[in-house]
Amino acid sequence: MRLVDHIILETPDFVVVNKPSGMLTLPDRHDNELASLIAIMKKAYGEIYTVHRLDRDTSGIILFARTEAAHKYFSQLFESRDVKKFYLGLVSGQPMPKQGNVSEAIMEHPVQKGKMVTNRKGKPSSTDYEVLEEFGLYSLVRMQIHTGRTHQIRVHMKFLGHPIAVDEFYGSAQPVLLSTIKKKFKLGKHTEEERPLLSRLALHASVLIFKDPNGKEYTVEAPLPKDISALLTQLRKHRGKQSVGETNEG
Repeated sequence: MRLVDHIILETPDFVVVNKPSGMLTLPDRHDNELASLIAIMKKAYGEIYTVHRLDRDTSGIILFARTEAAHKYFSQLFESRDVKKFYLGLVSGQPMPKQGNVSEAIMEHPVQKGKMVTNRKGKPSSTDYEVLEEFGLYSLVRMQIHTGRTHQIRVHMKFLGHPIAVDEFYGSAQPVLLSTIKKKFKLGKHTEEERPLLSRLALHASVLIFKDPNGKEYTVEAPLPKDISALLTQLRKHRGKQSVGETNEG
């Protein structure tokens, strides 16, 4: 990856990066052959500090501190929940009500390593959600997390009964296909197999609002990656086409 294409904002105290899906934030003992974002950042900046992380398949905003003092400041900021974190995700089905909060405690799965579950013995967790658009099989949802538990959004959306699309852990690993959203879909003459519109977790860290060590407030936004944007274009195009000649948005 060309780091310069993914840097959103850079100051003497911090760097904000738009992480691509499929990349680890930190090296994993199970996946150490994969390049991690922190390794790329250290190569570019030398001294750099991880403040928070995203799941490997989640794309979007990550903030790195550039000094020890900034690292201490931002770590405390995240811990005290003085950072606003917003995500965009495509979920299965249509959540009802269209706006709400999930405050189910989360803990590690007692048997399955690396998986989390809702359980009253777990750590308190809070996620606000709001449905922005509905497409029948899927809905575009904006989520704000008030706590930073592992897999929090994925676990809470599963709890609602509307897991994030293409989530092999908490929903279905089945990729999103055009044939499932377009009526009268036909493969091209020379095409043997349909290419998925999206074959990774449909979750993106889109907005981060925080104050730097000098008290200056920043609202940082990472645009949706091309794969999710392209899928949304198709969903809008084929939304509600029940009959010939019916108009629709997009």
